[in-house]
Amino acid sequence: MATTEVERRRGQLAALSIAAVVILIGVPLWWRTTETYRAWLPFSQINELTNLQLQLSAEVEVVFARGTVTPEQQKKFPLTLTKDDEHVIDGNTAVRYRYETRFRTATIMEEDALSRPSAAEADLSLHLLSESPCGSLVIYVIPESSPLLPPGVDVYIGKRRTAVLRPGAAGHAGRSLDKVLSHLEPRITQILQVMSFSHSDIAAALSDRVRLSPTNKRSKADSMRAFKSSPGYEITFSLLNPDPKSHRLHWDIEGAVQSYIQPMLSKLSPVANFSIDSQILYYAMLGVNPRFDSSHRKYTLSADSLAHVINPVEARLGSNAASSNPVLNFLLYVPDAHHSPLHIRDHRKQEVPSNAFHSPRWGGIMVYNVNDEYGPEAELPVDLNIDMARVMGVFLAQLRWVATYLRFFLSKGMTHLPPCVARLLLGVQSATPPQGFLLEPCGSAGLADWELDRLMWTRSVENIATATMSVTSLAQLLDQIGNIVINDNIAQQVSSAVASLQLAVAELESANVAFALQYSKEATLASERAFFDPSLLHLLYFPDDQKFAIYIPLFLPMCVPILLSLLKILSEVRKRRREKQTKKE
Repeated sequence: MATTEVERRRGQLAALSIAAVVILIGVPLWWRTTETYRAWLPFSQINELTNLQLQLSAEVEVVFARGTVTPEQQKKFPLTLTKDDEHVIDGNTAVRYRYETRFRTATIMEEDALSRPSAAEADLSLHLLSESPCGSLVIYVIPESSPLLPPGVDVYIGKRRTAVLRPGAAGHAGRSLDKVLSHLEPRITQILQVMSFSHSDIAAALSDRVRLSPTNKRSKADSMRAFKSSPGYEITFSLLNPDPKSHRLHWDIEGAVQSYIQPMLSKLSPVANFSIDSQILYYAMLGVNPRFDSSHRKYTLSADSLAHVINPVEARLGSNAASSNPVLNFLLYVPDAHHSPLHIRDHRKQEVPSNAFHSPRWGGIMVYNVNDEYGPEAELPVDLNIDMARVMGVFLAQLRWVATYLRFFLSKGMTHLPPCVARLLLGVQSATPPQGFLLEPCGSAGLADWELDRLMWTRSVENIATATMSVTSLAQLLDQIGNIVINDNIAQQVSSAVASLQLAVAELESANVAFALQYSKEATLASERAFFDPSLLHLLYFPDDQKFAIYIPLFLPMCVPILLSLLKILSEVRKRRREKQTKKE
């Protein structure tokens, strides 16, 4: 009996020891080793980004030339006038536009610059005197008698960040200063709408966050034509020669890019990085059979068939797998001898003067006919040189506003210019000038300073909208699924994105658009790296039901004997307590 009792006692101690080891050591060790690692994220700061309150500030300086104000009025100039205009986009997004205007009189050197024979020369002279900071504007008010502006023109906007305003007879110096400023205010507001940010452009830039109202549908449609904001773009020029047995084509693409494209891309370097390459594709067809017009003895492509041209051609273009940047394709197609001449017709059955078309967020295609450059007796293949000035005129027009380049290329005596068909693919926006405005052509640079500022404003806001959506969406995902691993790299990227967003918003309020754009690009890159991190893939974590399916077959066979032993020990302890209590009674 004693031996049996000892064995039973030893069994109970063994069961208790095993249970103690499992409960005190095994379970905590298993819990710790299978715990999902989740680094700290600034959820409170991310929640603040849900309600986005942007303030865009612009510094405006109004300079009065001699004869526009009296000495008494000069003494009454206010130091600064601040004008706020607030727009509520939706319940979580609002934008405030602040214009801080300062007033002063022109210096002697500025008076000398304003006495130049033409407004363009005056604009250049004023630029050489002092260069305005990025995002700021200087408006020079000249007397009505000044011959600087041609008849019928009240406002001249140059290539830089300056404008010349002739107020007219109602704004003469004999009136009180308040009346003079009140008379100038509508024109100054119109200048700001053209040269600085406008609400329609900013609302379209926020389209990633909000649903636009019907009044902004046009801005939304226009913004869809431009590429989304990206840190870099790939530009590819392709020459398609479907009939190399008849045509031996030569194009100086390198020289043309340096002369026509590079000046504009250099101006856009603060916005994004650009890389350019070119290629020649032989036996590359459009994939659409043109129709022969017997009345005009030419082949035509209708507007309805243009949508079917891109896919067959795109299959031959190839892609840069090493880069994730958007690609802008510009194709020059020389028809074969059997389908030449080839002309594009619009929806009204009229020939397109440029003989080209563009596709939003893809690029453009130009048809270049060469049938007039050689006769039927010519020996094949014929050596032909492409007129790159004519070709680049079309491609530049597809890169930015056409009207500007119409003026530029017409001034150079070039023909075969594109029609006013599109806004630029890269997102450079120019508001339609009101009546009485004269905009100076931006020349070989392809972009005025104030147009670059407009692009930087909209790109900054677009980047902020994109980054806030990425960060807040990621935070909501991680909060809903608690067993997703959050490693230190993701936490660092999220924290960096939040910090850059806060800095970008602060720089917008301070009118430092260049710094705001830089911080917004950093925020976009960091947020997208965090959002698309491979460690967040759904295959790397398991839902709770799958965890039970895995662990039950492992732990149940081990836990059943331990639980039965503990229950048996507990039963014996209760039995002995009852026996002792019975003996006492």
